[in-house]
Amino acid sequence: MTPDLDQLRADLLAAIDASAGIDALEAVRVHALGKQGAVTGLLKTLGSLSPEERQTVAPGIHALREAVTSAIGARKADLEARALAAKLASERVDLTLPADRIATGGVHPVSQVMDELAEIFADLGFAVATGPEIEDDWHNFTALNIPETHPARAMHDTFYAQRRSPQGEETASAAGGAEAPSDDGGSATGAPERYVLRTHTSPVQIRTMMAQQPPIRIIAPGRVYRSDSDATHTPMFHQIEGLVIDRGIHMGHLKWTLETFLKAYFERDDIVLRLRPSYFPFTEPSAEVDIGYTLEKGRRVVGGDPSKGNGGWMEVLGSGMVHPKVIAACGLDPDEWQGFAFGTGVDRLAMLKYGMDDLRPFFDGDLRWLKHYGFAALDVPTLSGE
Repeated sequence: MTPDLDQLRADLLAAIDASAGIDALEAVRVHALGKQGAVTGLLKTLGSLSPEERQTVAPGIHALREAVTSAIGARKADLEARALAAKLASERVDLTLPADRIATGGVHPVSQVMDELAEIFADLGFAVATGPEIEDDWHNFTALNIPETHPARAMHDTFYAQRRSPQGEETASAAGGAEAPSDDGGSATGAPERYVLRTHTSPVQIRTMMAQQPPIRIIAPGRVYRSDSDATHTPMFHQIEGLVIDRGIHMGHLKWTLETFLKAYFERDDIVLRLRPSYFPFTEPSAEVDIGYTLEKGRRVVGGDPSKGNGGWMEVLGSGMVHPKVIAACGLDPDEWQGFAFGTGVDRLAMLKYGMDDLRPFFDGDLRWLKHYGFAALDVPTLSGE
């Protein structure tokens, strides 16, 4: 008995069109084209027909299979497109909302202050100079007019390093003379030169004066090392020193430079300076620089005039006119060239500006402290960043 192919086609196409989802459509496909499906069953009957009957029946069955297969493919594509459209409608991104915050690193307060100071002094015409952190005795002490008997050379103040001989043997640091170092790192007299972790960035000033002719206007920021540790001192800390060498330089130039720098750094115009006579081997005359502070809600705030009774003075800098012996040690004529120098602790300046009372957490690596006091990578909270 020949099946009614037209009726079967109509029933299957209707079922395909009525499929509300992919699962329902798959059920129709199995019903029509699966191993036990209606269309598959008709294809299996062709083998039992005579050649004449097969020529009559086969084209209609094959046409039915192609129609059903094509209808299933079209319906599946339509259902998938509808599902995608519904998903996009329900999960679309509102571009007007702020983006999710991505966890990023921060800038350490020391690095931030280093950048601030470099920008401020750049506006004043200073260049940045650098030098080695392991220094020889001549650059770190002798050229700076620091005598052999000075307490700064004592083992309890300075970290001394061992020097490896040309034969690869380590030898203890020997006492260095007052001779300038030779090209190979030893002294000109042939005596072994002792090496230290630099105790200040002043050797950078010496190297600059020996490498270039005046006029010179530089700052020398960097790490320095001293054997000291408490709430306001650590064995490794950061300094920034300044040097100006030119003709006709005097203390007035020094005071103006420091006053301009401190006003820009603390972002206050009411900074009051006090220069107190002091002693440094490498400057003469020498002066400690104090700035006035006032008390606000029990806290010291930089700025204001302490003479009004609501505050006091705090030391922030050491400074002075470069000693003629230092100028001469660098091969310059002190009768022709004069200059001033100053130095301050970068960590100390960061503490004063950003309200920190202990230096040790600067180097503890505590993530909570770093998140609290750190700066965003693009955050420039200085006058130069406005």
